[in-house]
Amino acid sequence: MPASTPSSDPVLAPPPRTSLWLGLASVIALVTAQTHAILTSPPDADMGHLQKIMYVHVPAAWMTFIAFFVVLVFSVRYLWQRRENDDLLAASAAEVGATFNGLTLMLGMIWGRPAWGVWWVWDARLTSTLVLFLIFVGYLALRAFVDDTDQRARWSAAVGAIGAINVPIVYMSVTWWRTLHQPPSSPATLDAAYTLGLRLNAIALLLVLIYFIRKRYEIARLERATEHAAEAVAMGGR
Repeated sequence: MPASTPSSDPVLAPPPRTSLWLGLASVIALVTAQTHAILTSPPDADMGHLQKIMYVHVPAAWMTFIAFFVVLVFSVRYLWQRRENDDLLAASAAEVGATFNGLTLMLGMIWGRPAWGVWWVWDARLTSTLVLFLIFVGYLALRAFVDDTDQRARWSAAVGAIGAINVPIVYMSVTWWRTLHQPPSSPATLDAAYTLGLRLNAIALLLVLIYFIRKRYEIARLERATEHAAEAVAMGGR
């Protein structure tokens, strides 16, 4: 049975340092992928060079889904095992996921203005993606305003686990409802001229996602270790 209180993770131990090489590899991969995609893919017959925004917009959406899957897994793990590090990892993934989610929305608006003639429509895909973004902004706000660490971890884990359920709704929205948004893009649905560029950018942004989550987790553990050290000093001074 799961413990009723948080387990004693070694939060005071120095967290593993995020590899500088992973960060450099992420930057190099992203620059290489973008350069290849922009220089080699022909203009789209309907959208012209505007199509090239796909090489960031679509992988950013995929990274959003992956990040929130991480939130779901480690939120459930925290609720089951009450390990403090699971809470920190879920929160780190939520921060990075919310960033990619916001990037997806912004690029979608830039794409939609010339394609649809408006910056925004209350389309099922756009609206569900916005709802996902607001859920995780609320998740982060909750963590910012709740001081008790156990209560903050439990409440945010519940929000994270429930909020991640919206991910399949976002993905399936263009299938379940009539929308302006095109069907889901993948290498299987694209012309061969665009497939390699999309795959390379997806790999590059996956490296960026992993680096950001690892780096934020490292910082979160250092912050929590500082909090525990301050509590220990305060208790010792009584």
